Amino acid sequence: MINFTIKQLRYFDALARIGHFGRAAEACSISQPALSVQIKELEAMLGAPLVERTTRQIRLTTLGKEFLTRARKVLTDVEEMAELARSSDGPLKGTLRMGVIPTVAPYLLPAVIQELSERFPDLELHPRESVTRSLIEDLLQSRLDFVLAALPVSEPALQEFALFDEDFVLVRPQKDAGKPVPSPTKLQEMKLLLLEEGHCFRDQALTFCDIRGADPSLLMEGSSLSTLVQMVSAGLGLTLLPEMALPLETHSTSVSISRFTEDTPARTIGMIWRKTNPLSQQLMELGAIVRQVGQTQREKLHR
Repeated sequence: MINFTIKQLRYFDALARIGHFGRAAEACSISQPALSVQIKELEAMLGAPLVERTTRQIRLTTLGKEFLTRARKVLTDVEEMAELARSSDGPLKGTLRMGVIPTVAPYLLPAVIQELSERFPDLELHPRESVTRSLIEDLLQSRLDFVLAALPVSEPALQEFALFDEDFVLVRPQKDAGKPVPSPTKLQEMKLLLLEEGHCFRDQALTFCDIRGADPSLLMEGSSLSTLVQMVSAGLGLTLLPEMALPLETHSTSVSISRFTEDTPARTIGMIWRKTNPLSQQLMELGAIVRQVGQTQREKLHR
């Protein structure tokens, strides 16, 4: 009889996801030799290799790919069994793993963590910041409990809970203060500063400006909203910024802020979790608290 352990399945999942023994071992907080031993034991029980080992990376064998699919289903079921126990145990407590996109994390997360810590003293939040695509993959694979991101993500297995809508503002060099706000069509002709590929905020800005397949010379990229604002301050172009980022990113910078009067670009921030998560009711209540925090911050911006 083959007896896999949950720990072995977690190690194999990490190895398949990261593609490197050393980095996977680090992610699992064990030594590389220990990880290798566990993978070899799995292969010995199966009687066939799960991975092809090369000097730089690993590749899954055909068996490895099939085994990974089934292993991840088992891990998801195990996580949901643990969540089922918590769902019947009153207020939220224990560890809750949350994912947050980079254009939300620095501006909303500190206030959210503070509020939740006060309301749920026995709850330990483990936040992780990454782009939407990576967070959704981790959510589907039960590596996260919920995600704060822009909606919609349109994933059938996930529940979306809208929190609040947020406008975008135009950030230009200080010398442009007072100039008319350009239309989306005019923005197409200007030096537009955007986040790198992979950020949903980039896609939202491109959609608003109706830019597809634009001349690369008209677009410039930055790794963060802070970088974009500094580039604007240096006179390299203009950018869009979500409202919540204004206090932190435009403080002590020589930029002008303008609001759109027509066709205002905006996004919906929401919480996302697996529909099968037994903590769904608690997460919905948690979402209501996050919504209050977001609305309070918006009110402060408009005072």
